[in-house]
Amino acid sequence: MIAAGEASAADLERRLGYAFSRRDLLVTAVTHGSAGAQESYQRLEFLGDRVLGLVVTEMLIAAFPKATEGELSRRLADLVRKETCADVAAVLDMGSAIRFGTNKTQRSALLTANVLSDVCEAVVAAIYQDGGLDAARRFVSDNWGPRIAAGAPPAQNAKAALQEWSQGLGLGVPEYLIRSKSGPDHDPHFEVEARIGDLPPALGEGRTRREAEQAAAAALLAREGLRRPVA
Repeated sequence: MIAAGEASAADLERRLGYAFSRRDLLVTAVTHGSAGAQESYQRLEFLGDRVLGLVVTEMLIAAFPKATEGELSRRLADLVRKETCADVAAVLDMGSAIRFGTNKTQRSALLTANVLSDVCEAVVAAIYQDGGLDAARRFVSDNWGPRIAAGAPPAQNAKAALQEWSQGLGLGVPEYLIRSKSGPDHDPHFEVEARIGDLPPALGEGRTRREAEQAAAAALLAREGLRRPVA
């Protein structure tokens, strides 16, 4: 096993700006399933996703008191999506502390954006379990607050825009069909087809089904000469 030792955990604590009373929570948060440990970051990632969503929602409501529910929802989706979480993890260099059960070459292959995103959410949960909601709020505020302050109004997501357009023309609700799924479980690749009535389908690809569906919707919008409306 390639372990992240006490020194590595201490270094990560300094980058996070939080000192754990229970460092075992941090160690679990950065332990990949390949490490063969009794517990990996998966359960913490599940909790962290919910904690992050709650805290970012609170921040958005405070920052945009006049925003509609739709705008708040789009901002929230943009701020908690995997790409954003992976970017936060990269800025804090969480990747260097992740424990894998592989050699260095395999470690490089496993260190994907999806893994960084999951570890980031697991760290949020570890801070929440160690220090409570106020500690989690401080961490999220430090790392997501500038993104909220700097963020432009988000584009309406492509699926919502496509559905609005198709229903406006009486074409019904778009359908999304998985054409293929490939790759290992930790880094899958989806190909999805978007269909509306008798129109030719459009294809989209992504690392998650949702990402591929969004890409397919965007492709169909682009083919029909439409632009994704902004909020």
